[in-house]
Amino acid sequence: MMHMTLYWGIKVTLLFDSWKTDSWPSYLLSLLACFLLSSFYQYMEDRRIRFKALASSRSRPSSLDVPLLRSKGRFSPAKFAAAILFGVNSAIGYLLMLAIMSFNGGVFLAIVLGLSVGYLLFRSEDDGVVVVEDPCACS
Repeated sequence: MMHMTLYWGIKVTLLFDSWKTDSWPSYLLSLLACFLLSSFYQYMEDRRIRFKALASSRSRPSSLDVPLLRSKGRFSPAKFAAAILFGVNSAIGYLLMLAIMSFNGGVFLAIVLGLSVGYLLFRSEDDGVVVVEDPCACS
């Protein structure tokens, strides 16, 4: 039976019918897996953002060479890799959302704590940092 309200118990089904917990060890391992996956989500998001910034800074032409409209049909390996990273990260994010939809309080807390710890470890340095590519352009 699927719960439609938040409940606190060790019996939970996560994502698949075969992923059921019925004891404290299996429940705690599932919570650890949710925590680690949500922290990994933040790590992958950091990698994706950094890769995108690196790819755009290397392939950016000078301001005189930029046309008003982008040329269509140009797929670089960097854009393809960024799209792959985006897809993987989106899939992880949707799996985390589906796990939260089990309505188990422990799963909810494990995922929120994992996202918070992952943000603290991998992405907190992004806040308030302004990257200036050309120091001469500031004056």
